[in-house]
Amino acid sequence: QVQLVESGGGLVQPGDSLRLSCTASGRTFSRTTMGWFRQVPGKEREYVAAISWNYYTYYSESVKGRFIISRDIDKNTVDLQMDYLKVEDTATYYCAAHGSGNYYLVTSYNFWGQGTQVTVSS
Repeated sequence: QVQLVESGGGLVQPGDSLRLSCTASGRTFSRTTMGWFRQVPGKEREYVAAISWNYYTYYSESVKGRFIISRDIDKNTVDLQMDYLKVEDTATYYCAAHGSGNYYLVTSYNFWGQGTQVTVSS
């Protein structure tokens, strides 16, 4: 059974940092692009960042320069380092494994974690 489990969310203040981690089990994703998405209640899930199997990284404009995505192939993990957090970064963050299609589209991913809540508030 394939599982993606996110961790590391929490409540922080604007300007703080958080590191999210996603651990995959049930199969290896070493040749799969992995992505992070986020969602606020009442809004569509939106793309945050992605990392290819050969470590190319991609970011949405809203997080570029503040977030860094990384992966450990041996540990089957994908991390998202989030620095200079803003109130508008508040959301539930999801890890996902790419299936086919453009890496920035929700519909291109076929495995999802349950999400971890990130709240940025003063």
